[in-house]
Amino acid sequence: MVKPKKHLGQHFLTDQNIAGKIAGCLGNTWSTVCELGPGTGVLTKPLLQNQSIQKLTLIEVDSESVEYLNHHFADQRLTVIQVDFLHFDLTQISTEPFALIGNFPYNISSQIFFKVLDYRDLVTEVVGMVQKEVAERIAAPPGSKTYGILSVLLQAWFDIEYCFTVSENVFFPPPKVKSAVIRLRRNSTRKLACDEKQFFTVVKTAFNLRRKTLRNALRPVLKEKTVSHPLFDKRAEQLGVPEFVELTNLCG
Repeated sequence: MVKPKKHLGQHFLTDQNIAGKIAGCLGNTWSTVCELGPGTGVLTKPLLQNQSIQKLTLIEVDSESVEYLNHHFADQRLTVIQVDFLHFDLTQISTEPFALIGNFPYNISSQIFFKVLDYRDLVTEVVGMVQKEVAERIAAPPGSKTYGILSVLLQAWFDIEYCFTVSENVFFPPPKVKSAVIRLRRNSTRKLACDEKQFFTVVKTAFNLRRKTLRNALRPVLKEKTVSHPLFDKRAEQLGVPEFVELTNLCG
């Protein structure tokens, strides 16, 4: 197998058994799937074995990987697009809900999930391999030290499942940290009971000073407004999604 150059913080999966296990985390009813960062197609192989997938779009920014994929995979269901995922309009893949899967480049994994939030009614299932600490943060419950901005925002619209941990020895080049596979599935929340733009602002601002009480951490949002509700005596990491929705409404 030709090993493409490492780019964008990506470590390429080389273990076909792990690839099959990752592909198996994806719901088996998807007809349209997008794979992000396929590299040399280790994960692409088991995805193409899933006969329910009628359209598989590979998003890859590296030209050597794109050339390799086009040369080694001949399947009418497969489309390879050379583009930066973060600047790509996902409606070009499908205007109907689809699943996203991949070995996400470490240094843009958070940005990938923020993009998923932007397309949350289109990308309704995600199976991603990321740095273990990132997976733990996304799945963390309120009260956890790792609970943060991504935890709240993703849990507002997705059910999160930490699937399994992956050894650093199944990658080229081997990362210095362990990885993990996480699954997100769109929940039943269509619209939060608050201004959703303000919700994002409140959550991000609250965690910027996570050691302070919300009364102090949210001063940029509250400005001169006086607040007496007991929620403001708590810290950001103590609040779940419903409390953040209430907090957003209290901030006005």
